[in-house]
Amino acid sequence: MSSAETRMTGDRVPDGQGPGSHVPVNRVPSGGVPVTEPVPLAGTVPATGAVPPTGAAPHPRAVPPTGATPPLGAVPPRGAVPPADEEEPTLGQLVGDLAEDLSRLMRQELELAKAEIRQEATKAGKAAGMLGAAGFAGYMTAVLLSFALAFGLGSFMGLGWATLVVAVLWGIGGFALYSTGRARLRKVNPKPERTIETLKEDAEWARHPTK
Repeated sequence: MSSAETRMTGDRVPDGQGPGSHVPVNRVPSGGVPVTEPVPLAGTVPATGAVPPTGAAPHPRAVPPTGATPPLGAVPPRGAVPPADEEEPTLGQLVGDLAEDLSRLMRQELELAKAEIRQEATKAGKAAGMLGAAGFAGYMTAVLLSFALAFGLGSFMGLGWATLVVAVLWGIGGFALYSTGRARLRKVNPKPERTIETLKEDAEWARHPTK
């Protein structure tokens, strides 16, 4: 049987092509003898080694679409470098972060110093108020009560001696108030002790940051 007859009858299947993978198509060449050529069906994969006829469109599954995602568990080709998720910080970024941390630390230290100064100033104000009250009380005592006591004691002794006794009594009271206010004023510490301690710790950490 000639090759032309074989292609016409379709009894013989070319090598590498299974049944059902092609549909015979009659084509009439210039010699007048019809020739049947197989055309691949849509969705079929050509056999290994099969050469598609001239002018035939490539199989839709032969080339993966652009941007296709590889299947789960696929191993990337050798030499491929995976994209980095996070970039390493540069020296400039590290220096900038350090400067920002130092600036924030200094602001916190200043706030602590202001809080301590306000607290000590409140204590000093209270002590000064007590001293002022003591002076005012002593003044009012000397002015008002001294006259009353002096005239009261004047009935038992001379008016001069009575006035002297009253002045001594109120002087003792004023001195007691003065001593109390002075003792409290001495307890006021103008130095922010906690701020100084934290600054010492910061300086120690700056000298030995790895400790």
